[in-house]
Amino acid sequence: MGSAASPETRLNRPIQDEPLPRSPRRSSLLQRFSTYLYLRPWLVLVLLLGPPLFWMGLIYMGSLATLLVNSFFSLDDFTGLVVRRFTLETYRSLFSQANLDIVLRTSGMAAAVTLATSLLAFPLAYYITRFASPRMKGFLYLAVLLPLWSSYLVRVYAWKLILAKEGILSWLVGQAHLDGLLNALLRIPGIGGPSLSLSAIGIFIVFVYVWLPYMILPIQASLERVPRSYLEASGDLGARPLQTFLHVTLPLAFPGVVAGSIFTFSLTLGDFIVPASLGNSSFFIGQAVLSHQGTSGNIPLAAAFTAIPMAIMILYLVGAKRLGAFDAL
Repeated sequence: MGSAASPETRLNRPIQDEPLPRSPRRSSLLQRFSTYLYLRPWLVLVLLLGPPLFWMGLIYMGSLATLLVNSFFSLDDFTGLVVRRFTLETYRSLFSQANLDIVLRTSGMAAAVTLATSLLAFPLAYYITRFASPRMKGFLYLAVLLPLWSSYLVRVYAWKLILAKEGILSWLVGQAHLDGLLNALLRIPGIGGPSLSLSAIGIFIVFVYVWLPYMILPIQASLERVPRSYLEASGDLGARPLQTFLHVTLPLAFPGVVAGSIFTFSLTLGDFIVPASLGNSSFFIGQAVLSHQGTSGNIPLAAAFTAIPMAIMILYLVGAKRLGAFDAL
């Protein structure tokens, strides 16, 4: 017969956690439900995709469909009421000179912002990918993403103060004795104004600042996918660094540039806060939509204006897909 364990032995023995008893009824129901779903994978798919598809199909696409339907209505000039009868009169009014100027002004600004952000973003993304140490890479990632953590309105109004006639930028220009150059720039028709905070130049500067992170990140992700073996093979074949960049790195990273341009171009097309805060009396599409929808109550014309950037972006996305931009997202 073995001797009984001493009190010290019982005290030093590790305490084992015993599982809590589970209700047989509850365990049986869970097992049956799990087996039921396992035998019906289509039901699992419906439960997983049903809510997001419902949101996209009914709420999001339904809103867009309602918007397009309203664009084919018209506004009665006498009563100011919407005439719910199919007509192309609203779209015909988009071809007036004033409305065409709004479309061309917005599209030109979107193209200029996209070009500028790509030229600024590519060197930084290239440095992050090829030369930055892990510590520096983390610091640069933080520097790129940090502005996105603050309010969009706060950033826009901060730039309004920076670009004002009494702002710090004008003061620095004065200290550098470049007042004449700035005044000459502001006197250029179409892009100038009383000050940088009330000109197309100021709008351009703020747009570039606000949307630059959306260009840096896709380009950096695209550059990360370029195999280093390709670069080494190019060097082994006698190509110089510039030739390697132009004929190997740039073509392979170009889908990232196109992917970033999707964000910068589309966001500039639809934005109304920056032009309203820093612009003059020259409207952009977003301002026109807000004015027709809110002030004048011309819902059909506002919907027709909204259809313009939608059509532009559909064509843009088709071209971007052919260039492989979605692979860099």
